Formats: sequence, structure tokens, C-alpha cells
Amino acid sequence: MDQVGGFMISGTGIQAVQSVFLMLLVFVAMFAGLARRLKVPYPILLVVAGLLVSFVPGMPRIGFNPDLVFVVFLPPLLYSAAWTLSWREFQRSFVSIAMLAVGLVLFTVVGLALASGSLLPGFDWRSGVLLGAVVAATDAIAATSIARRVGLPQKIVEILEAESLVNDGTGLLALQFGLTMLVTGRTPSIVEGVGRLFFLTGGGVLIGLAIGVVVAWFERWVDDGPIEIVISILVPYAAYLIGDRAHTSGVIAVIACSMYMSRQSPQYMSPQVRLQTAAVWDALTFILNGIVFVLIGLQLPYVVGQIGGMSHEVLLEYGVGFSVVMIIVRMVWVYGETYIAYAIRRWIHKVKVVEPNPRTVFVIGWGGMRGVLSLAAAVSLPYALPNGRTFPQRSMIIYLAFCLIVTTLVFQGLTLPWLIRKLGLSESERMNDEEQEARRILLREALVHLDRKRSRSRDQAGIYSELIGSYQRRLDALPAEREEPIQGLVDHASRQEAILSVLQVERETLIRLRDEGRIDDEVMRTLQRELDLTESRMHSGSLLLH
Repeated sequence: MDQVGGFMISGTGIQAVQSVFLMLLVFVAMFAGLARRLKVPYPILLVVAGLLVSFVPGMPRIGFNPDLVFVVFLPPLLYSAAWTLSWREFQRSFVSIAMLAVGLVLFTVVGLALASGSLLPGFDWRSGVLLGAVVAATDAIAATSIARRVGLPQKIVEILEAESLVNDGTGLLALQFGLTMLVTGRTPSIVEGVGRLFFLTGGGVLIGLAIGVVVAWFERWVDDGPIEIVISILVPYAAYLIGDRAHTSGVIAVIACSMYMSRQSPQYMSPQVRLQTAAVWDALTFILNGIVFVLIGLQLPYVVGQIGGMSHEVLLEYGVGFSVVMIIVRMVWVYGETYIAYAIRRWIHKVKVVEPNPRTVFVIGWGGMRGVLSLAAAVSLPYALPNGRTFPQRSMIIYLAFCLIVTTLVFQGLTLPWLIRKLGLSESERMNDEEQEARRILLREALVHLDRKRSRSRDQAGIYSELIGSYQRRLDALPAEREEPIQGLVDHASRQEAILSVLQVERETLIRLRDEGRIDDEVMRTLQRELDLTESRMHSGSLLLH
């Protein structure tokens, strides 16, 4: 088996890599299309397809290079996930996110360190720490790809996505400590661990923000779609590599940079560039996500083939048992942490708080999906120790991580829609209410602006009166959404100038509402896209208002 261009495949030369890459793209397109027909999240079907295809006779063995994941796939996918993260909801749910991203990771690592020696053959507490570090963190790619596609309430999606983004840093820190204990035999102190965590996260945040500030400043001087698209693709790689070279968290650097630039993007991106960039990134994340999930499924023969001395039945028992235990561990932590925090606030601090919804808590516990990062972390473990002895638990750690990934992605991912219906957790009306209120405010601000312009421009009063009538009809028609043509306007240049000015007023109002915390980032992006499409249609000759 040779390694070419990051893929470890049976065969040599660039043609082998081209063939494998083309095959992966065909799998992604074919099975993603089938998933759409079956109304199943495409990552789940791609993993299952990869599992099935891996048993096809003559199928080339495609190994797994962790560097390919960490350097090629991870930065843009994290950047894309963090771009859509709501800063307002992140602030509001920060305590819950921190308890999941830090507390649950620590709880998992310590629990496996204490229990793995008596449950898994050949394991001691050090190898248990490594196993816990590998599987503790949920996967941002899986959370973004599946949680948003199964009808989860928006707040749950935001918590799961934020948890999966932040706990990548804590999971990798735990992995570093585990490797240090395995290689040197030295156990880091608590002070060292906390200090290292603050250095990794703090340094990553500072590097990400610094890169974001520089790029956002530069982008203000560029208004060219292809150039800005190239810059947007380079930025996550730059943030990750600089953060990694500085020995901080490259993952946190990418997340911080993305969140900052997402907040600033309305200031430096023109509507046309914003639409072009969104289209390119949608395609890019779909391709990268698809390849990642197919690769996960294709690893089954490689993973099982490394373990000797155990029958398939015994391996299946270990894989299923471990996955069930890890799901229970997460459920215990989520329920325990949620209700203990509620009791402390209610009975000790005497703060009036809303009692947690047990159905929501259950879904958050059930939604802890693992993904490619856990597999990459497992495969990155050393084959041998410094004293020359092999590390015999490596193969079992990879196998158990693979079983947990498949279980959480396929089983939990497929059952989430059924659980949501069974528990009565449909999408909250809060987002729709927020969106409708934002629409009312935008239309009222637009009407004020148009009335002011009409009073100042007597010679163009007819144009502004027509626009005022159009906006007033849309305001009266809320909450219904409709597209209404502007007719009867003769002066094309004056009409275009009037529409552009009112669209700018709406954009400024939208940013103000977001900065005041009155609307969510998702609502702002939805309405901002409508404004961008309106301007795009106007430039292309269509006279429809959004």
C-alpha cells in the first residue's frame, strides 16, 4: 500500500490518486442524490455506502492519513461551520457549552482512565486516557452536516454546533497529555493542564482575531468576486497553520477568525460578492464533507484487519458495548449537569430560572455525534513506544473509535427525526416571530427613508410615491411573504438610485438589530440574502422587490 498525495492506496502513481479521487466524487454525487430522494441526511447514507463498498471484491484499499484530515479537510470545514454560528446564542448558552465542551471531555477521559483497565483487554489507565481523549470530543463536521438537516430546534442545533467546535480544542489537549504520559511516563499536574488549556485557547483566539482583523481591513479595498473567494479559501488554512506553528490551537484560531469575519462581512462584502462566495462555499463544503464521510465508511476492512487474536463476534460485542457505554456516559453528564446547575441557581443563589425541559435535555444528550476527527486522532497514535516496544492498544483504540463513530452517525443520526416527532420538539416559532418582526422594522425604516427623500426631491416625487406604495402594501401584507413588481416607474436611473438607497437603509437597520441582540444571526443572514438577491435582480434587469 503506497501513500500518494495524502491518500494511502493500493497502487502507485498519480493515476491511482486520480482514479481514487474520481471514484470518491462519483460516490458523493450518487449517494447524496439517493439520500435526497430517501429524505435522509446525506452524511449518514455516505457512511453506510462506504461500509458496503469496502467489501466489494477488487475495491482498492484506501487507508487514512490523519495529516490529510487535519491540514486539508479540517480548516475549511471548521471555518464554514463557525461562519454560521450565532454569536448571540453562543453568549446566552455559554455556560452550557462550556460544561459540555470542557466538563464532559474531562468526565469522559477520567471515567475511561478509571474503568478501561477492568473492561478492555490489555488496557491500563494511561491507554484509557488516550482512548478517552480520542472519543471524548464530538465532531463539528458531523454536527453541522446532520443536526441542521433533521429538523432539530434552532437552539439545540446552536448548542451542539458550538460544543463540537469548542471541544475540538479540549479533546486535542487531552490527547497531547495522554501521549505525554504514554511516551515519558510523566503525569502533568492540574496547574499545568489548566495553564496549557488557557494558552491553547487564548493563543488560538488571539491569532484568529488578528488574522481576521487584517483580512477584513484588506477586503474593504477589494470588490472582486473571484479574488475575494480565493482569499476566503486561503484564510482558514492560514489561521490553522499559523496557530499550529505558534503551538496554540489551530482549531480555535480558525473558529475565532471565522466568527469575527462573519460578523464583519456585511461591512466589507458587496451583495454580488456575498452571493458568489456563498455559492462557492456551499459546493466546497458539500464536496469535502462527502469525501470525509465516504472515507470513514471505507475504513472498516483496514480497522478490523489490524486486530488479531479476536473473533468477529467478540469484536462486535466490544464495539457495541463500548458505543452504548459512551452514549450513556454523555446522557448521565448532560442530565446531571443541567439539573444540578438548575438546582444551584434556584435554591442556593435564589435566582428565578426556567426549569429545564427534559425532552430538550434528552435530545442534546442524544445528539453527541462523533466523526472524522476522532478517527484521525486515533490513527495518529504511535505504533511504537520510545523504548522500542509496540503500542498494542493502538489497534483496539482505532477500532473502538470507529465503532462509536458509525453508531453515533448512523444509529443516532437516523433516529433523531423520529425522536423529535415523538417528543414533540418541532422547530420553535421564535425564529419566525423574530424574522417577521425584523421585516416590519426594515419596512418601516424604509418607508421613513423614502418619505424623507420624497419631501426633499420634488421632481422625483412620483418615483418615491410608487416605492412608498409598494413598501406599504408589503408591510400591510405581513406575515405573508410575496414578491411584488414595481410598475409605472419611467426614469430607470432615478428608480435604480432610489431602490439602492432604500436597500442600504434596510441593510444598516438589519446590522443594528443584530448588534443590539434583537435578532439572531440566522435571521440576519436570511433577510440579508433577500436584500442581496433584490439588488442582484435589479442589476440584471428584473424589477422585482424582495
